[in-house]
Amino acid sequence: MGRVLGIPVYANPSMALLAALVTYVYAGYAADELGLAAPLTYAVGLGFVVCLLGSVLLHELGHALTARRYGIGVRGITLELLGGWTEMDREAPNPRVDALVALAGPAVSLVLGALATGAAFALPDRTVAGQIAFQLAAGNVVVAVFNVLPGLPLDGGRALRAGLWALLKDRNRATEGAAWAGRGIALLTALTVITLHQLRVLTVFGVIFILLVTFTLWQGAGQSIRLARMTRRFPLVDLATLARPVVAVPSGTPLAEAQRRAEAAGRARGGLAVADAAGTIVALVDINAAAAVPAARRPWTAVDAVAKDLARTPVLPVELTGEQVVRAVQAHPGAQYAVVAGEDVVGVLHVADLAAVLEPRRARRHPPQDR
Repeated sequence: MGRVLGIPVYANPSMALLAALVTYVYAGYAADELGLAAPLTYAVGLGFVVCLLGSVLLHELGHALTARRYGIGVRGITLELLGGWTEMDREAPNPRVDALVALAGPAVSLVLGALATGAAFALPDRTVAGQIAFQLAAGNVVVAVFNVLPGLPLDGGRALRAGLWALLKDRNRATEGAAWAGRGIALLTALTVITLHQLRVLTVFGVIFILLVTFTLWQGAGQSIRLARMTRRFPLVDLATLARPVVAVPSGTPLAEAQRRAEAAGRARGGLAVADAAGTIVALVDINAAAAVPAARRPWTAVDAVAKDLARTPVLPVELTGEQVVRAVQAHPGAQYAVVAGEDVVGVLHVADLAAVLEPRRARRHPPQDR
């Protein structure tokens, strides 16, 4: 969408659904409370959406600018169906900074709520400006209060993580504890919503919306638990061990012959590479492209046809730490990576092998199929 203070701002397609839904609902409210007629009611509804998204953006800017204040780079802000999120290029260096970055967003929402409350009291009642101010006041206060609940992925959960981190001296254990607290909050919220609906306090629309928020909270907490468990296993990632050995064949070699040579060398699960006349590796065979070639066609298909130039293949220096490997894979997603020592290719990392180290339970449930 553009940049704000140098920070890229993106819009998730789900935001269009939110804009349409809120515009429609608020248009009906404007018609009942203010006596306006269509299409003016929809214009008012759209104006409220713009103000609402502006509040979300300012909330996220609170996180982003605080992070930058402490030397943490910000890759961007994304606005989506149920709010927004800020992507940073690294984690907070200590619990104090983690807590300050987490609480900056709710603090901004609370300030916006206070300003909107003042405007609502100052503006005439039953006017467009007065009603929008009132709704923004209520919305920002609710966002601030809900976000400080102590459970990930909420901002209060990040503050709880910071406290547990300071206490336990282990960020991963702190993250997992705060995420389980988030799941507990999600369950309590769902039970409360269902109870309020049975008491006829909430409408069906309100129940559906809040349950959607609750489901998002549950999913976010689950992702935090998964990430904490993966991060704990970063030290187990050793490229020298994980990289599969490479079998290099001359350019023009039939794929079937290249695979036969790999099997003869006892490296059927290794990587295939294409070498030039000097024996220098210049390309890696794409495992997915090779698997897609029918067996009957492999004697007539040169390895070059299913290979990717080394210059276009993601490269991982063998000395990278586990965390550096994961960040490199996240930055350049792919099925395989060339592992190098200096200028020499010493192996191929299959992303499935990395996943098996980071998430052994999932790997056991869904073992990769070597083709």
